[in-house]
Amino acid sequence: MKTVVAYRSKTGYTERYARWIAEELGCDIKNDPSFSEIADYDVIIYGGGMYAGGLNGLKLIRKNYDKLAGKHVVLFAVGSNPGRENELTAFWARLLSEEMLGSIPHFFMRGGFDYSKLGTADRILMNMLKKRLQNLKNPTEDEAGMLAAYDTPVDFTAKENTQPLVDHVRSIIQG
Repeated sequence: MKTVVAYRSKTGYTERYARWIAEELGCDIKNDPSFSEIADYDVIIYGGGMYAGGLNGLKLIRKNYDKLAGKHVVLFAVGSNPGRENELTAFWARLLSEEMLGSIPHFFMRGGFDYSKLGTADRILMNMLKKRLQNLKNPTEDEAGMLAAYDTPVDFTAKENTQPLVDHVRSIIQG
């Protein structure tokens, strides 16, 4: 089956995972493709970073969902958060229709945070979050960790995080 990893990455963590997945599967890889660039593939793996409660570039899949009938679509999200199951369930339910939730396998891979890699708009948003975090009287461990990451970048990427997705796609390809 003709397979592609398509992705959209702002700071490099999603790109790193996309490259690892493409290497493991020996398939094509496309950075921020148009729909026409991926339409001829049988298996479309799409990944994006988690930003402001959304998934970077998911619009490509959502707006073309009807055109993807008969294809195998797999999603992966990359975020700096720990990926707690209850939070991820709510995240995917916000982004995907009930039909999509049932038909599109979706995975999470922990990324990182490096303030210096952010663009201007993202820096403005993240500065607002930083001010909110600084004003907390009793921050949670996650909140304290996020605040510390503004000064010391964190990178939780690991190739083994791709294994569940790779195994799933291999099972599709092998029939």
